Amino acid sequence: MTPTLYAATSPGEVRIALTAADGTLLDYALWRPGAPDGVGDVHGGRVIARVSAMAGVFVALADQAEGFLPDTAGGAGLDAGALIAVRITRAAQGGKGPRLARVDPAPAGLSRVGLLHPGPTPLAELAARHPEAPVVVDDSALAAALRAALGARVRLVAAAFDSALADRVAALAEPVAVFANGARAHFHPTPALTAIDLDAGAATAARREKILAQMALNRALLPALARQIRLRNLSGAILIDFAGMKARRRAALATPLAAALAEDPLRARLLGFTALGFAEILRPRIRPPLHELLRGPHAAGLAGLRALAAEMAATPGRAPRLIAAPTVVAALAADRAAGEDFTRRTGHALALTSDPELPPEGWRMG
Repeated sequence: MTPTLYAATSPGEVRIALTAADGTLLDYALWRPGAPDGVGDVHGGRVIARVSAMAGVFVALADQAEGFLPDTAGGAGLDAGALIAVRITRAAQGGKGPRLARVDPAPAGLSRVGLLHPGPTPLAELAARHPEAPVVVDDSALAAALRAALGARVRLVAAAFDSALADRVAALAEPVAVFANGARAHFHPTPALTAIDLDAGAATAARREKILAQMALNRALLPALARQIRLRNLSGAILIDFAGMKARRRAALATPLAAALAEDPLRARLLGFTALGFAEILRPRIRPPLHELLRGPHAAGLAGLRALAAEMAATPGRAPRLIAAPTVVAALAADRAAGEDFTRRTGHALALTSDPELPPEGWRMG
């Protein structure tokens, strides 16, 4: 059955959901036009220095940013000062710049450091991955822009997300996923890895012999668990602690787990099981994971703008202001596109008031 792409817009942000015909959420992404992650952008870059211990070179990009170009991605043989064209293949993370790959041959006339052309947005990427999917949008300006590339696939509606889809998307912000049989997955991201703890809860109660029941339960959870990994865009090292099973029995889940992961377009790989019985998965990091996008002052500010715009739409004539922590105000001030989008949607300039008494990601309407 043909899936559908839904793009729910708010000032400075587009929430993108791909659903199956039965409403199952298949993929999810966030797009912030005023603060893009840069994946796919092509830059003119200048080599700063070679770092032999890292087998690559650092490259200066636009706006004083730097990226790392491995020798295996075109950095071999380059010396400081060389002007080259590079593409961002992985977004910046943890204070480190983006990962790069060399564009060879370079665009004709390359003469400067700076952005040459942007990469595809998350919405464009999903639309290309699913060329048969209709694209349902709730903003006329975005619909007009998309029609230039997607034509009749684009449909304008009053609200892209219904309440059921909005609830499924909101659940992705929680650190726990509840499955149909009552089992739960607890997600624990750290800078080094993401740990997933499966909890059977009452799911194995009143069932047949315990060992077989635990195996059946964990096996049944694998497709939904793999979908959660994809929806949350978890990346890098992922460890899964299965529910109830002894470590020596868990290797029996290798084949069905690998099959569940095979649906992932990022080609997540099961590497094996640790001595403690944790399934070890490696999923490429390209765009930032959802839990990173949903935290921090910028995310808090965009959530505030969404609430403010909704309040103004519900009560015409009222123009409340957003009162926020200084860090949130600064983040929104840096995202000019979000402020302009807010004005276009509401007909009012964005009014921001800084309140140092609020927590670092705090805001309220006033």
